[in-house]
Amino acid sequence: MTDKPGDPGDLLAAMFQAPQQLFNQFGTPSGEGAGAGDMAQWSAAAQRMQAMWFDFQRDSAAQAAGKAPDMASGLGNFAQIMQGWLKVLPLANPEVQKRMWDESLALWQGVLGQYGIGPKAGEAGGDGPALPRKDRRFADPKWQTQPLFALVHQTYLMLAEQVMAMAEAAAPDDPARAEQLKFAARTLTEMLSPALFPLTNPLVVEKTIATKGDNLVKGMAHLLADLKRGQLTHVDPQAFKVGENIATTPGKVVHETPLYQLIQYSPMTESVLEVPLIIFPPWINRFYILDLSPQKSFIRWAVEQGLTVFVVSWKSADESLKDVVWDDYIRAEIGAIDHVRERLDVSAVHTIGYCVAGTTLAAALALLARRGEAGKVKSATFFTAQVDFEQSGELKVFIDDQQLGALEKISGEKGFLDGRYMAATFNLLRGNDLIWNYVVKNYLLGEDYPAFDLLHWNGDVTNLPAKWHMSYLKDLYRDNKLVVPDCLSADGTAIDLTRIETPAYIQAGREDHIAPAASVWKMMHHLRGDKTFVLAGSGHIAGVVNPPSAKKYQYWTNPDPVESLDQFIAGASETPGSWWPHWFEWIRARDRAEVTATGKRVPGAAGDSVIEDAPGRYVKA
Repeated sequence: MTDKPGDPGDLLAAMFQAPQQLFNQFGTPSGEGAGAGDMAQWSAAAQRMQAMWFDFQRDSAAQAAGKAPDMASGLGNFAQIMQGWLKVLPLANPEVQKRMWDESLALWQGVLGQYGIGPKAGEAGGDGPALPRKDRRFADPKWQTQPLFALVHQTYLMLAEQVMAMAEAAAPDDPARAEQLKFAARTLTEMLSPALFPLTNPLVVEKTIATKGDNLVKGMAHLLADLKRGQLTHVDPQAFKVGENIATTPGKVVHETPLYQLIQYSPMTESVLEVPLIIFPPWINRFYILDLSPQKSFIRWAVEQGLTVFVVSWKSADESLKDVVWDDYIRAEIGAIDHVRERLDVSAVHTIGYCVAGTTLAAALALLARRGEAGKVKSATFFTAQVDFEQSGELKVFIDDQQLGALEKISGEKGFLDGRYMAATFNLLRGNDLIWNYVVKNYLLGEDYPAFDLLHWNGDVTNLPAKWHMSYLKDLYRDNKLVVPDCLSADGTAIDLTRIETPAYIQAGREDHIAPAASVWKMMHHLRGDKTFVLAGSGHIAGVVNPPSAKKYQYWTNPDPVESLDQFIAGASETPGSWWPHWFEWIRARDRAEVTATGKRVPGAAGDSVIEDAPGRYVKA
């Protein structure tokens, strides 16, 4: 060992001082009795975890009869595909490894110096350590209290930066490949976070010592329950029940097909707008995202404004829907429009299409226009819906021939895609928020599940018809055929979006990662009627489910004719709060005529035949 400043030998010796400070803080209780009691508790915790694991293995073996579950094999296939992507990163390159080592040495010197350790010990400040990298996963002060944990998470953040930089540079001439590499690299680095390992997470270490391992026992129970379920649990499974404390807006199921139930909600005002509203939610999730608690419910709010509201509740796919294709969903939306027109004896309806159902609504409007029936729809509102998929965001990393082939194999046998795959896909897009954060809370810290209606909805998955799903991914996401006039057809009619002249209200979320605002904006170039674009704060869900009473976020409008989203934003006016009132005034401007809320405006009234109370059995199944 030399006296040269920054010598690796000096640095390694200094690094051994960091664990010692940790052990000094987390000492074991003194006294023979306390020590014996502690050991008994630790032993009991270990035995309980071992027993739970053996029981789980036995039950799994009995159920699967030695065969891996389809869910596990499907996720394993995706993991192998990601590993193939990552092989192109130059992690084994000697020059890369030398650079990473040199940067690591410099980082370690600087971090340890903040704690008065090593060659840069004199640089420690009087206000506590000043670490070079910040990340909200490590915001708790415990990550900085001890040099060991500071060193661990700062090294991790540095290496993660380097891996992401490699991914950014690995495929400069292939944008699709570059996005896949960045996604794979981000997922890999998120999985390797020191927060996810008990011995490198100071919060877990502290709680484990304090509870004598009971947190890990409880976490093991959570983990095994999720493995049995095949899905990560975000909220208390007993906290919510559809129709009791969520999806409670009063109404009746007034029509039913094998694909959907049509719910009509009871009026809450003496008079209502003559033109009713039909909402088409995405069948990728349950409709009650728009009818959560009464304070968050868009449906209840719309009824309170004096709208006669109908909503489609789609059936989660099973073997009976194995032959369903996009034509069936387009026919279903047109059929629902016709049913409401006939039921209320009106010539036209207002419509809302959310996400994939908004894409489908655009196709339905194109069919109606070509058939000379455009007058059936007074207006069309699109919540975070895309028709042009050129810039459709991170979901495109899952759309290539290899992945589509694997997906087709998974879903083809039963004729539908298990909804847990889609849930896992969407969760991976926001892994830190929707997966790894809960791994720490649920499995390592053993915390009780919270009661959060939005996350309950997020976990209430639906299955998708395999034929529809595959054609949708290929024709729209991969090949972008919907915006090519007459390239696609449905129900025997060619689809040309440029024929749509129905007034349209197009809403996008500024932080939407599922339907990016730039992608949603492209609808402005394909529809030919009067169009209003509104950019809402937040993302795909919170940007839509933002009631005025919450007084959250904001929205932007720009009445001037502009050609791009950037131009729209540059000249836009910002309004604090929810965009819902703005939308309702837009609806009223289309037709202000009102009628008394009597007769069939009140579902289930005398002489009115209904099927069952809302929210109906399709959403309760």
